[in-house]
Amino acid sequence: MKFLIDDANIERIKELYKYYPIDGVTTNPSILAKYGKPPYEALLAIREFIGNKAELHAQVVSTTAEDMVIEGRRIERILGNNTYIKIPTIPEGLRAMQILRGEGYHVTATAIYTPMQAYLAAKAGAEYAAPYVNRIDNLGGDGVASTKRMHDIYVRNGMETRILAAGFKNSQQVQELCEYGVGCLTIASDVIENLIKNANVTSAVNDFVADFESLCGPGMTMLNCDTCSDEK
Repeated sequence: MKFLIDDANIERIKELYKYYPIDGVTTNPSILAKYGKPPYEALLAIREFIGNKAELHAQVVSTTAEDMVIEGRRIERILGNNTYIKIPTIPEGLRAMQILRGEGYHVTATAIYTPMQAYLAAKAGAEYAAPYVNRIDNLGGDGVASTKRMHDIYVRNGMETRILAAGFKNSQQVQELCEYGVGCLTIASDVIENLIKNANVTSAVNDFVADFESLCGPGMTMLNCDTCSDEK
């Protein structure tokens, strides 16, 4: 299962990369607008930092298939290899997906709310399908359950498209889809930080430090607690 950051803030991305095993970055027009930098300036900074081996997902804004295709080609040309062109799963988008995949471009189908959208995106050649988990919840549905159904459709029909679950609001949603084994998750920075934030864990670590210092003295660690053979 791949693990991506859903953010365009390069400083936040760099900070998360220090600690977490990240496979790439996803963006969309709203995320870029929130960051406030010119789109290609933000995206090129991300690409430079993560390198060409990591995935970078960037979305078209055009509303006709012809313009989506032209826009997608430009996105890949500027951002380089391993760039996934995100295309909304609407009729015009399905047409654009087929054209771009036929030309060998990487495609991520986005704005997915229903299993049938996910199915049609796969038929159109999308490599990833990105359901909005929490937005489905907000419409009265069950985002986690819907995403599982999409995954099942792919598995049972032998489709190669993978789920790229997005739009999480809490770690429970993430955990349930990890347990189910969907293909990929992209998670906002604040949700990533909450995945392992736990007062009990912090308390346990503090207890370990206090107990060790009671044995060896304040500020002591396994680096300086005594003279060992590796120092000879």
